[in-house]
Amino acid sequence: MAEPATTTPKPVLAAVRRLLRPLVRLLISKGMGLPALTEVLKQVYVDVALTEFPTKGKKQTDSSISILTGVHRKDVKRLRTVKDKGPQAPRSISIGAQMVSRWVGSPATTDKKGRPLPLPRQAESPGGPSFDALVAGISTDVRPRAVLDEWLRLGIAHLDKQERVVLNQMAFVPQKGLEEKAFYLGRNIHDHIAAASHNLLGEGNPQLERSVHYSALTPESAVELASAAERVGMEALLELNRLALDLAAKDKGKENATRRINFGLYFYKGATTPKSLRKNDDASDESDA
Repeated sequence: MAEPATTTPKPVLAAVRRLLRPLVRLLISKGMGLPALTEVLKQVYVDVALTEFPTKGKKQTDSSISILTGVHRKDVKRLRTVKDKGPQAPRSISIGAQMVSRWVGSPATTDKKGRPLPLPRQAESPGGPSFDALVAGISTDVRPRAVLDEWLRLGIAHLDKQERVVLNQMAFVPQKGLEEKAFYLGRNIHDHIAAASHNLLGEGNPQLERSVHYSALTPESAVELASAAERVGMEALLELNRLALDLAAKDKGKENATRRINFGLYFYKGATTPKSLRKNDDASDESDA
């Protein structure tokens, strides 16, 4: 069977234990116990072994995968036929995220400071900007009214006194909607861990994975930093979004346009040392930005 966990480098074990804590808290809150998580882990272990650890010149047998992963051979036989279709973005995201990217990235729909302008439902002049035109520019298979109703439900936008559509935030961040939030959880955390794992394994040139972290701050200082992080962070996201829109338009239709990127932003504030980590955490005030 697979090597016992004690042979795994202690720093890696400590890191995994820590990153699992908020995930386990989420799972317990949503009623997912260890047996269900164990089944998911078995599926992922088998799938990763099959797709990323092929045996050169040899067939991947149930026994070889079992030895590599520690998953019982009977489970391997059952799970290797299970096809993971990958995360399926809800329709509200596949259309909505593109709309917000264009809304905040186009001079026609932003002010001089780059902030998104309120949009009328329909253009006030021929060729003028409107919410309906924004929808039509992404897809003609969906009614603009249906998109607006979904945005209002998710808290993406609201209507002002002139019945114009106003973005609540300069990003597609659903305030409601479990399916939409869960999709972003899986995609964004996957990409963050993938970048950090790439760097830890030394697989080619390092990928961007940086943070600024301080402790022993007052609640007032944490609030001030949260506000500053949102301001400067959104400036970076908007600048990259404008560049990405331009490059995506140039790359459209090219055979080698096979890459995706994800540039993320997060901010967390909490106790200097959470209860669960007080015996082991020796965090210090520092920055690695």
